[in-house]
Amino acid sequence: MAQDDVFARFRLDGRTALVTGGRREIGRAIALALAGAGARVAVHHAGTAEEARDAAAVVAEAGQGAQAFAADFSAKNAGAKLAGDVLAAFGAVDILVLNASIEILQPVIDIDRAAYDRQMNVNVWATLQLLQGLLPGMAARGWGRVVTIGSVQQISPHQQMLVYAGGKALQHNWAISLARQYGGQGVTVNNLAPGIIATARNADQRAGPDGAALLARVPVGRMGVPDDLAGAALLLCSDAGSYINGANLYVDGGRHVN
Repeated sequence: MAQDDVFARFRLDGRTALVTGGRREIGRAIALALAGAGARVAVHHAGTAEEARDAAAVVAEAGQGAQAFAADFSAKNAGAKLAGDVLAAFGAVDILVLNASIEILQPVIDIDRAAYDRQMNVNVWATLQLLQGLLPGMAARGWGRVVTIGSVQQISPHQQMLVYAGGKALQHNWAISLARQYGGQGVTVNNLAPGIIATARNADQRAGPDGAALLARVPVGRMGVPDDLAGAALLLCSDAGSYINGANLYVDGGRHVN
């Protein structure tokens, strides 16, 4: 195969991608990678003024007809509404990257129904609604990519992340099930599991007494950055990764084996 043909398989010209939580960090890096490969990108954010500004900046950088979409996944049917809004704007969605999530750190004895419901609504229920809204169209067209953004927490849960880690394990289980159901219809479903990625969410943890211990568990000797996820996501979302289905791809510097 000629070199030009190899690179052509990574191109996404004519494809439309929805990236949830696409306004900063991991979501932003993936959205810009997909746009750089030629995709039109729907950049989801939760709707605050700050998030809207961030999403607008991603849209401006992405070009390719990118648009921002607001949806607070803690609301009852926000996932279904987002799917409908993006379909109305673009006509079809070929790639779904499920990146949006929240985590509430609590000892197990302190978890109340409100904290449980908020995490499950954002991390699980909205995911299900987006899958219900977008998978049938992908299957009907005979081409689709779904990438769930998991976490090393799905196999090595933090003691204060019971609900978050459980939701990530559930999401991985769904990816396996859906890969079996839709693979024969041209739709691949894979889970991309980051390790310690330097983000605002974990800044306090990285700066605190646990930071050195966390780094010591990463064989490559450094913490990841959001751009470390971009190449893996592009592979899974393109024709270059068309024979990868039901995979759980760790992007964690080897932490899961240490």
